[in-house]
Amino acid sequence: MATAPPPLRTTVGNLCLGSAPDSWGVWFPEDEQQVPYTRFLDELVLAGYEWLELGPYGYLPTDPRRLRAELDARGLKVSGGTAFGALHRPESWDEMLAHVRQVAALTAAAGAHHMVFIPPMYRDEKTGAFTESPGLTAEQWAGFGRAADRLGRLLLEEYDVRLVVHPHADSHIQSQPEIERLLNESDSRYTNLCLDTGHVAYGGGDNLDLIRRFGERVGYVHIKQMDPGILAQVTAEDLSFGEAVKRGVCVSPPAGVPEPAGVVAELARLDAELFVIVEQDLYPCAPEVPLPIAVGTREHLSGCGLSGTRRPNFDR
Repeated sequence: MATAPPPLRTTVGNLCLGSAPDSWGVWFPEDEQQVPYTRFLDELVLAGYEWLELGPYGYLPTDPRRLRAELDARGLKVSGGTAFGALHRPESWDEMLAHVRQVAALTAAAGAHHMVFIPPMYRDEKTGAFTESPGLTAEQWAGFGRAADRLGRLLLEEYDVRLVVHPHADSHIQSQPEIERLLNESDSRYTNLCLDTGHVAYGGGDNLDLIRRFGERVGYVHIKQMDPGILAQVTAEDLSFGEAVKRGVCVSPPAGVPEPAGVVAELARLDAELFVIVEQDLYPCAPEVPLPIAVGTREHLSGCGLSGTRRPNFDR
C-alpha cells in the first residue's frame, strides 16, 4: 500500500545555502577573463552569502593560513573542495590522486568535509574539439565504480572528506542512465552524488526522479537552471558545453529548468542535511555581470524556502 510522502517543512531547515566561484565566471585557476579572487570574495559577501565552495584549485589561495585569513576577514566559511579527475583511466591514477590530495588537504584545513569530484570533459572547454571518445568502453565502465570507491575510501579515512561525484555536460557521467549506473555500481559508504540540477537537465535527466529514488545517495547539491531553447540547440547543432554557455544556456531562476521550488521541496523531504551551492556558468563574462545575478538568485531561492546558513551535520 502506497504511503503519502512526508510533509514539506515550513522552514527548509535541512538545507544550507552557499555559492561558488563558478557563479562569478571562474572556470580555471588562472585566466585573464576572470575576476581576481579578492573581488569574488568581496562580492560574495555583498550578495548575502556566507558559504562558498573552493572552485578550481589555485584560484583561491592554496596556503591554508592565507586562505583562512582571507575568509575570516569577510566572515566566510567553506562547504567543500572541487577537483577534476579521470576514474576511467587506470594509467593516470597516480597523477589524479596527487592533485586530489592537494585539494583534499586544503579542504580539510578549511574545515570542510566534501570533495566535489568532476569527471573530465571529452570536449575542450574553449574550442569544443573532441579530446576523447564520448562513450566509455565496457572495460572502462567495469572499473569506474570501483575506482570511485577506492578514492572515496581514501578521502574519508585520511582527510575526513566525503566524495560526491558531480555529473557534468560533455563528460562520461552526464545522462541519467550514466548517473544511475555509477550509483548502482558503487558503495554508498564511499561514493555519493553531487546533484547538479542544471547538468542533470542538460543531460536529459529528471532531477525530481533522482531525488525520489536515490535520495539517500544525494550528499551535496549544486542548484542551477538551463534554458530549454538553448538545450534544443545543443541537440540540434551538436554544440559543446563551452559554446552552449557562451550562448547563455545557464540562466537565472525562474527562467530555466528545473524549476527551483520543486527541487527545494523534494530536497526538504530528505532525511539528510545538505549544502546547496548556487552555480551559474557564466564564463566568460564582464566583471560587473555576476553580482546582481547572485543577489537575484539568492532572493529567488529565499522565496522558495532556501535561505538557511546553518552548517549541516555530517553524521553519514
